Formats: sequence, C-alpha cells, structure tokens
Amino acid sequence: MANIQTLDPTASPLHYYGWELRRHREAHGLKQGQLGDIIFCTGSLIGQIETTKKVPTRDFSERVDAALGTDGLFSRLIGLVLRSQLPNWFQPYAEMEARATYISTYQAQLVYGLLQTEEYARAVLATGMPDDLDGLVAARVERQRIMEHEQPPLAWVVLDEAVLLRPIGSRDVMRRQLAHLLEFTGHRWLHVQVLPNSAGEHASLDGAFNLLRFDDDPDIIYTEDLISGHMTANPETIKEAARRYARLQAAALSVEDSAALIARVMEERYGHRSDHEERTVA
Repeated sequence: MANIQTLDPTASPLHYYGWELRRHREAHGLKQGQLGDIIFCTGSLIGQIETTKKVPTRDFSERVDAALGTDGLFSRLIGLVLRSQLPNWFQPYAEMEARATYISTYQAQLVYGLLQTEEYARAVLATGMPDDLDGLVAARVERQRIMEHEQPPLAWVVLDEAVLLRPIGSRDVMRRQLAHLLEFTGHRWLHVQVLPNSAGEHASLDGAFNLLRFDDDPDIIYTEDLISGHMTANPETIKEAARRYARLQAAALSVEDSAALIARVMEERYGHRSDHEERTVA
C-alpha cells in the first residue's frame, strides 16, 4: 500500500486519475476486488491503475463512473490521461490537431494515425519498442475521437500507394485496415485519395506532412524526422506546403477511383488466405 499512500496527484494526469480512483473507491467502502467485481475486472487491475502501473481505458473509465456515481469524472479525465501517454514532443501537435477545423495530410509510409485500426497502430508503435505499448495504442485510439465530434474537422488524406502495399502486422491486419479505409467512402467530413505509383516523381518526394487550419489561429505545418516532430506557422512555408498539396491532390486518383484501388489491393494482396491458413500451408 506504500505506493498508493505516496502517490502525488499533482505529478501527472495519470497520478491524479489513480489518486481519484482510490479516493472514490474508499469513499464507497469498497476494496479493490469488490470494485473489480462490480465493473467486471480484477482487483489487481484496480490496484495497478491506482498506483499508475497500468493506464486505464475509456471503457474502464465509463464503467467506474457508472459504478461509483461520479458524474462522468473519470470519463472526462481519461482524455487527459491518454494524451499524456503520447511522446512529449508529439503532445503539442495532438493538442493542435484536436482544435483544427481542417486537416490535410500526405502520408508516404503509413496510414494516417486518425485512420489506423487498433491492431495496425499496435504493430506500427511496437517497432519503437516502447515501455508501455498498451498506453501508446490507447492514446492513438483516443486521438481518433475528434472524428466523432458533432462538428469534426474536415479532413483530406492523400496516401501513397506504397502505404497499401506495405504489409504492417500481418495479412489479416492489413485486410481489416484497408476495409476500414473503405468505410470512409462517401464520408461527409473525411476524404481519402491514393497517389498511384504511376504518378512517378511528385511534389512531396521529401516525405509526409500535415497542414492544420483553424478558425482563429494561423495555419500550421507539421513534419517529423527520425526522433521528433516540428511545427511551424511561417507564412512562406505554409504557402509552399499548400502549393505542394494541391499538386499532390491533382496527381492522386479521385476519391472513387482511390476506393476502387484500395478494394482491389485488399482482395488481391490480402484476401486469398488468412495468416492461419498461410502458416498451415507452410
């Protein structure tokens, strides 16, 4: 219990969450195992979250709110907690992304983070060998909630065809990821185009970038290098990025033709056999 008693609620959102969970649980006269029984988890998990050894999920938070009658406290806290699990250098961008009214992005290597399935995201994030993979995955899934807002940002995504062809995770993971992309066909707020290999050299051979626009703030360009991210509101950089993005969109397939290509790749490259069948044949 020493770890619980010395928990500093001011140290981080995760510490505050654990401190509040313990305080409300004890106020209801419940032991960790008893609360676990009520919300269908183990008492050990309750203890791990209270001592910040485990990052809570949104589902866990909603069940705690219902069980303890905390009027949505933990459901509100979880957004802060999960955002705090993002790398320090990425958190400022995530905050800006959540406020943007328009997002346009070109991705040369991977599916854009807001469109990744959980299992695809897990495979991508695992390559960095993080200490807390579950926390990073949960944080990425939490980022995607901005697309569920009543008034989400208008998002325009251009994916290089290489993104569709690069097997991330497994054949099954890729099939479900491409199927997820197809769910956005005809979406009101989000549009996906594919830049085909046949386009050859193009306006962003230098790599991926995101352009964020806001109602009341200057536009921002975000890029990443090997170990960090960079944002700038320099007007000349913004102008050049907008010019390049317009050229990328012009070279890309239409939204409808892009969906047809995604569907074709999904069936031809990832649709014949499941991973289990592949291993059985081998």
